[in-house]
Amino acid sequence: MRVIRKSRLKAFLTVGGISIGVSAVVIISSIGEMGKTAVDRQLTNMGMDSFVVTGTANNSDGLWEKDLEVLKTVPNVRNAMPLMNYFTSITARGEESNAMVWGVNEDADDVIELVAKSGRLINKGDVLSGRRVCVVDEQIALDRYKRDNIIGKEIDIVIDGREESFEVIGVVSNGVNILQNMFGDLVPSFVYVPYTTLADETSNRYFTQIAVKLYDESDSDSVSNALSHAVLCSRDEKIEIRVENLLKQKSQMNEIADISAKALGVIAGISLVVSGLSVMTVMLVSVKERTREIGIKKSIGAKSEDILFEFLTEAVLITLIGGISGAVIGTVVSYVAGMMVGLPSFIGINGILGVIMFTVLVGAVFGAYPAYKASTLSPVIALRSE
Repeated sequence: MRVIRKSRLKAFLTVGGISIGVSAVVIISSIGEMGKTAVDRQLTNMGMDSFVVTGTANNSDGLWEKDLEVLKTVPNVRNAMPLMNYFTSITARGEESNAMVWGVNEDADDVIELVAKSGRLINKGDVLSGRRVCVVDEQIALDRYKRDNIIGKEIDIVIDGREESFEVIGVVSNGVNILQNMFGDLVPSFVYVPYTTLADETSNRYFTQIAVKLYDESDSDSVSNALSHAVLCSRDEKIEIRVENLLKQKSQMNEIADISAKALGVIAGISLVVSGLSVMTVMLVSVKERTREIGIKKSIGAKSEDILFEFLTEAVLITLIGGISGAVIGTVVSYVAGMMVGLPSFIGINGILGVIMFTVLVGAVFGAYPAYKASTLSPVIALRSE
């Protein structure tokens, strides 16, 4: 504690530098974990935690209602939903833009997890009657009307060269919103309509695809084969079935996000090493300032090991104080930031202890040379210094 008492300003600045480094590690690591959670949530909202079954028969893509019912009976299948897609242009409030039109049924909120911001989603009555209604993503509403409630407005959708009017019954928040904010017009808007309506407008009497949701995602490999086998066994005619496991793609993307989060933590950890240099500097200055004191201690019987331990303890104590204060600051900032963005702050006690221990290790390593230098001073030379 002597170096802290005698050189309060230098010690305070050194502790402050270490504290900033530790808080940066904690905050950046927490941001990385929150980013992983956000990515996982967005991928789930986009339907990336499901299977997509596509069938080809008689030189045309086609899955039927009976295929849908068969897939729902496969063990571990929670739900299955017909899925049609049509890339086209839409006009809302006189402004034209590209859009992906999805034909869905009343189970869309379960399979692809749409969240209604206003209005409602497609229901069974819309599907059975083939109504010309639609649900649009939040970005369309905000871009055209500067608000998320545009219930009752008309949107014109070009289908097979014809411009058809659809009434907006709901506005949803989905996983594509964040991509639209990042990449703008490169990502098309999403519009959801009853699949029966889209089938009538395009003269298709079959589904393009069927999206399948599971109860237990860990059993995805065996389910993939079961889905294909179920459709093949229920068909009299020859058909080719392709089952795309989006769960694996989601897992790969989460792994990339995990690597990115770890890389951010390593980069932040470099600041701790830089802080170690400041510990070495302040301890070397302390050795120079206390040379005569060291000589007196040695002349009255202090051993080199005692001097070494004293200076090393001071270096470790400085980094420990800085590590604890930085961990507290980083935890508070991360918690507040998590509350502001609506994501949980992932700060485990083991992670915090690990950062503090690494900080102490840095202090010990960078404090070792000054401590050694102090312990090897000759008592005679030390006593002559002013």
